[in-house]
Amino acid sequence: MEQKWVQKLPVAITVCDAEGKILYMNEKACKTFEKSGGADLIGKNVLDCHPEPARSKLKNMLETQTKNCYTIEKNGVKKLIYQTPWYDENNNYEGFIEFSIEIPFEIPHYIRK
Repeated sequence: MEQKWVQKLPVAITVCDAEGKILYMNEKACKTFEKSGGADLIGKNVLDCHPEPARSKLKNMLETQTKNCYTIEKNGVKKLIYQTPWYDENNNYEGFIEFSIEIPFEIPHYIRK
């Protein structure tokens, strides 16, 4: 059962299965990818949404269950992109979740002990 707060969270969340089929997008993800189809992307393959070389990298991540993390800047907005495998309650690989979080250009970094 979906939690309503996830749908309204100001972080774009996209979930796909192990083959790359998009299973879920919250409101922020639908808005972020509006020009590419928004909510109509649900049911499509995430690999079809990426040009090379990103497509090959994502395909490899799906196959090897490895995570990916980076920052981007687009249209004057800086984002942290965090792509990570997700697993069911029995630890079976289910696919990937992408979190896209808008962040400040200057961000503090702390080392905690």
